Amino acid sequence: MQHIGESLKRWRTIAGITADGLAQELGISRDTLSRAERGDLAVSVGTVLDMAADFGLLSKVEAAFDPAQDEIGRIGIAKGLPKRVRRTKEAVSQDWRNSMNWYEGSFVYQIYPLGLTGAPWRNDGSQEGATNTDAHRLLKIVNDGWVDHMKKLGVSCLMLNPVFESDSHGYDTRDYTKVDSRLGTKEDLKAVVDACHEAGIRVLFDAVLNHVGRGFWAFQDVLEKHQQSPYAGWFNIDWNGNSAYNDGFSYETWAGVPELVKLNHGCFELNDYLADVIRGWEADYDIDGLRLDVAYCLDDGYLGYLRQIADGLTAKRGEKFLLLGETMFGDYNRWMNDHACDSVYNYEAYKGLWSSMNAANMHEIAYALERQSGDKPWDLYTGKHLLDFVDNHDVPRIATQLTDKKQLKPLYGLLFGMCGVPCVYYGSEWGIEGVQDYGDHKLRPALDKPEWNDLTDWICALSEARFTTEGAEALCEGDYHELLCQPQQLVFQRAAQGRRVIVAVNASKDPVVLHFDAGCGRAQDLITGEDHDFGAGSEVGPYSCHYWLCER
Repeated sequence: MQHIGESLKRWRTIAGITADGLAQELGISRDTLSRAERGDLAVSVGTVLDMAADFGLLSKVEAAFDPAQDEIGRIGIAKGLPKRVRRTKEAVSQDWRNSMNWYEGSFVYQIYPLGLTGAPWRNDGSQEGATNTDAHRLLKIVNDGWVDHMKKLGVSCLMLNPVFESDSHGYDTRDYTKVDSRLGTKEDLKAVVDACHEAGIRVLFDAVLNHVGRGFWAFQDVLEKHQQSPYAGWFNIDWNGNSAYNDGFSYETWAGVPELVKLNHGCFELNDYLADVIRGWEADYDIDGLRLDVAYCLDDGYLGYLRQIADGLTAKRGEKFLLLGETMFGDYNRWMNDHACDSVYNYEAYKGLWSSMNAANMHEIAYALERQSGDKPWDLYTGKHLLDFVDNHDVPRIATQLTDKKQLKPLYGLLFGMCGVPCVYYGSEWGIEGVQDYGDHKLRPALDKPEWNDLTDWICALSEARFTTEGAEALCEGDYHELLCQPQQLVFQRAAQGRRVIVAVNASKDPVVLHFDAGCGRAQDLITGEDHDFGAGSEVGPYSCHYWLCER
């Protein structure tokens, strides 16, 4: 590999191509290119083959290796066709998708704007936590290449965490109708949404409707006028008590946090006001749905009211206006039904995903997947589409959570292969780390621009396999059937409309031969394009994942 890397570097120099230019063309980082040219064995073979193909050197690479004895030979270079991660095959038409089920076939990307853009931690005029003095920070999402990055990655939906005026972290709202002054203006937010739509990416706003901050304009009126305030009924107030701030009355809070004032959804005037806010967001910004913060805390009746509003907007738009609820544990059907949310967070699988890797106990996530979406009559969510994730703005970054970071690739392979809708949190696609440390700031860092490396390339390939190939409908809509479960290996089938995709995950550092009933003899790997023969077992490499589209 060192010899090949040196040769490729010489050919690049002769061709007059800069390292930065070639890295951009190949969709890899400058560091990855340098390591490939040094012959670093950690660089994927697919990347090396991409470089060789760009210079017409595949035949020379083939001549340098014995196909029966080396990795390059085994992946098929002897046939004269590179089997690389970066696919060039045209996308297959996906006629099953429509304007009402767009979410079911989507790839969600989450951005916490106050963090990414380097805004101050508090909205008090100070610059604590700020990394810049930009008055229009929100435009960094467009100007610093994040929209282009999402499009290249295959993202089809952006979930923006709070963007409206708040006291500090966004979940302590001051004004639902004003863009947070630390982020910019209404025009800036509209520019971000418009840029996403132009790139084919839908947008969800984070609707924080369970509680507000003490700076919320209606609560400020109550602080001033007490029982004479026309907004006193918007909150659950005990006029005989006192608060931690010595207000002369006490009030219900969220989770006992005095800065977060619970809203009283038994008040119809409040609910009508918030309904107008939501309709205004859709009218002003043309958003495609909402993430409902702490949906598990919202009254069932109020959730039903929100569903009526969303259904009305769906009818107006002629396409689904989504309600995605943040839930933790319990039976998700309580919050995900025809009178509540369309989809909810899958925290149950979240824990099983990383814990199965760390404990070498794939049975944990296998149990959750079967319990949720299996083919047994008692399974809970079969046919529904929960939001799947390996991290987000409230939990440690997955690169920190995993004991063995080499398991990131098979873990993301599992995420994109399982039932539900995959969601990736900004920066995790190239493996940044972060933990909760006296707050969540390290989970929500300021980043100057997106990066691209082998992990990002892998996630891009998974996205293409899941959403653009002949197996897309099976991977997005198909049922779930377990074929094999071992401590560090899991094999299951997704099937829909006569197409079957077998997902095989190996989280071990060692190669392994998997024996299971595939129900056919041959398949094609949707990720690499390789042909696969199930006869005599299926050999898979260390830290790997395969999506095998079975022959009909």
